[in-house]
Amino acid sequence: MRDLTHIAVEAVLQAQSGFFGLVAQGWDIEDTTGDRARGPLPREALEVEQLVALFLAERSSGAQWTPGDFSSVRPLTGEQLDAVRWMVDDLLAEWAAVPVGGAFVMQRPGPRKA
Repeated sequence: MRDLTHIAVEAVLQAQSGFFGLVAQGWDIEDTTGDRARGPLPREALEVEQLVALFLAERSSGAQWTPGDFSSVRPLTGEQLDAVRWMVDDLLAEWAAVPVGGAFVMQRPGPRKA
């Protein structure tokens, strides 16, 4: 679920330096810890990590949090929050529909709009 949440957060916020953005830029997965040869992570990568953790905590709480609950990391609108939530829900449904031995292939232009 963490990886799918990363995909949603990075897509909705158009983050170029989140985990998947860094990998796309040629970073090795091991470099994304921030304690390797590439040095510290970009600020945006740290924000994405914190937001993913908050979205996962929100989901496990069973309550829908407000923009204020996320504001310690970055100001977000209710529309952005909903777009991330919907995209995570869509990705989880797609993942659940993959048959045993099948492949999960993302084919989406971007997050769903409200």
